Amino acid sequence: MLNLPFPVRDANASSGSEGLGNLPEWDLSDLYTSPDAPELQADLDWLDKECASFAADYEGKLAGLTAAEMLTCVERNEKISQVSGRIMSYAGLRYYQLTVDAERAQFMSNMQGALTEFSTPLVFFTLELNRLDDDKLEAMFAENDALARYKPVFDRIRAMKPHQLSDELEKFLHDLGVVGDAWERMFDETIAGLEFEMEGETLNIEATLNFLTEQDRSKREAAAREIARVLGANIKTFARVHNTQAKEKEVLDRWRKMPTAQHGRHLSNHVEPEVVEALRNAVVDAYPKLSHRYYELKRKWLGLDVMQVWDRNAPLPMEDTRTVHWDEAEKTVMEAYAAFDPRMAEIAKPFFTDGWIDAAVKPGKAPGAFAHPTVTNVHPYVMLNYLGKPRDVMTLAHELGHGVHQVLAAEQGEMLSSTPLTLAETASVFGEMLTFRKMLDAAKTKEQRKVLLAGKVEDMINTVVRQIAFYDFECKLHAARRESELTPEDINALWMSVQAESLGPAFEFMDGYETFWAYIPHFVHSPFYVYAYAFGDGLVNALYAVYAEGGEDFQEKYFDMLKAGGSKHHKDLLAPFGLDASDPKFWDKGLSMISGMIDELEAMEE
Repeated sequence: MLNLPFPVRDANASSGSEGLGNLPEWDLSDLYTSPDAPELQADLDWLDKECASFAADYEGKLAGLTAAEMLTCVERNEKISQVSGRIMSYAGLRYYQLTVDAERAQFMSNMQGALTEFSTPLVFFTLELNRLDDDKLEAMFAENDALARYKPVFDRIRAMKPHQLSDELEKFLHDLGVVGDAWERMFDETIAGLEFEMEGETLNIEATLNFLTEQDRSKREAAAREIARVLGANIKTFARVHNTQAKEKEVLDRWRKMPTAQHGRHLSNHVEPEVVEALRNAVVDAYPKLSHRYYELKRKWLGLDVMQVWDRNAPLPMEDTRTVHWDEAEKTVMEAYAAFDPRMAEIAKPFFTDGWIDAAVKPGKAPGAFAHPTVTNVHPYVMLNYLGKPRDVMTLAHELGHGVHQVLAAEQGEMLSSTPLTLAETASVFGEMLTFRKMLDAAKTKEQRKVLLAGKVEDMINTVVRQIAFYDFECKLHAARRESELTPEDINALWMSVQAESLGPAFEFMDGYETFWAYIPHFVHSPFYVYAYAFGDGLVNALYAVYAEGGEDFQEKYFDMLKAGGSKHHKDLLAPFGLDASDPKFWDKGLSMISGMIDELEAMEE
């Protein structure tokens, strides 16, 4: 690959947001130097030939392979995944930097189309694997250790065995996948193109949502009402996207004989439905002692008779509203990581120095934040929309945790590095916790400690309570869509049914809030993804309790867990720490940490 002496700059690159310092931006040349780079074309040509060659060599023949031949087959399949993953990572990251750019959207769509076409002949691979005899596979694993390393991959593929369709139908559905992707793109482009009028300026949704954390209550209210106005004006489009996506899922689930709409996500997460149900029930049962109790405290702090939705993420009256410069954010997170283990800071360092983070808010850039692992022979990329809020520092700590996890897991290779969603939040939430504890220890006054504790409780409520409410909303949405087409009003009603229950009696809900489901991307891109946040937070709270108690060799065990990637089940990963997520009491342990922080906040009022 061509190594240029300078980073590839983006068309929408800027020197950084006002007053925040020199915010880093991506250098995507570690993937490809440009959309017309010869290396990219070479990879496309290789994929086209290799996919056809792979099918010619193995289709209809898997049952007759020796263990050594099966290993070669798996390794060739892994290489195909790596090259195609590199291409789509580049196309996707470029697109997310400027989602309103027609050329980038076209390029990503063209790459998706080409890769779908190339990979159609490979559909046989998982279908034939699932027809292999269990005893034959076990004998192969016993004979060849290198092949046995891939057993978790085989297990995950074969979990779909009861839901597999005919070879011809599977190929048809594979080809049809591009159509479903088009609805996701429509959602992304609609969200990115929305315009909100605030204080005489035209803003995107990310900048407008940021007003909901303003100290000035009138600005928060204005932002909430403007979001409601714009979402309301576009609600038919969002309802159409959700209806179509949910109906497509219902058809696929019916053909695959999935018992519930959630079941496919549980299979891909390698987690038992009863474990998710135990988590969900533990959180819902805890609403009164968590969110209801905390928001009642916040209502008093804000001096309100009743809270409105624009007060949910309001800063506290005594909160420091200063802007956190990028250099300070970097220093805070890096010091917290280094204090836990110097190796963690060492892994995080190139994210800041080598163009692995894109931090500034820019017109047309995708909202939110993420860490994308790309492929195991490159490195992850982190996207932020950094506005200098104290919580933006926690977002940096969170996404950097993902990045560290992805770097460590990369040594497992393409097929084993990917962590199920339930465990994918482990390092990110742990990184946040380390950063929070460092800031809490540095608090000089009772008020500073109170603000930090309240902020952390709010983040945990947003991660645990809010995401489980989202999960319940999705469960209701998909169940209702199985019965009938849903009007925007139908979806609005489902949304409101979970909001009051989760937020509690301290709140009143303005007209228009019923449409706020419309901007949440997870519902469209990854149905039922959201419970993974609550799973991760509960898991990390339990993990952190072991760390705080001085668990023996904790750092080594923690690094081993991250290095394992997706090569082990959650039971095996947690066993060295004496934890078991299938035990309902496990979730109470995590939730009690949040409850304990609220206890401390209540004690400060006395």
